[in-house]
Amino acid sequence: MPVADTKTEAPKKFTPYEAEAGEEYMNEQQLEHFRQILLGWKQELMEEVDRTVRHLQEEANNYADPADRATQEEGFSLELRTRDRERKLLKKINETLEKIDEEDYGFCEACGVEIGIRRLEARPTATLCVDCKTLAELKEKQLGG
Repeated sequence: MPVADTKTEAPKKFTPYEAEAGEEYMNEQQLEHFRQILLGWKQELMEEVDRTVRHLQEEANNYADPADRATQEEGFSLELRTRDRERKLLKKINETLEKIDEEDYGFCEACGVEIGIRRLEARPTATLCVDCKTLAELKEKQLGG
């Protein structure tokens, strides 16, 4: 049985945005650039959901051997957990697309500074700048351990 792959990382297939000198941050061209990245990512995730449904339908066998049945069920469980993570990611992508539509994209939710084009290309759903994200992770680590 194939191992469930995941598309929870941002898509790698896009041309990095080349800002011109003096260009305003998050202008129409930049917003459109990120809209296209997010729509492409969303499409990949939706195609993965369709593949999973087909795979679960095609591979569902009632094995007589308990070990074979357990192996199949574990594989299905792994696929479904992966798809659940992707479902949550689809929600974040939709929320991010709404922010783009409202022209409220690309700025840190905590401090209001620019998140940055390269960071957003690496993680288009990012809502915090690097500094605020680092602080949040440090706080989480201190509280968790």
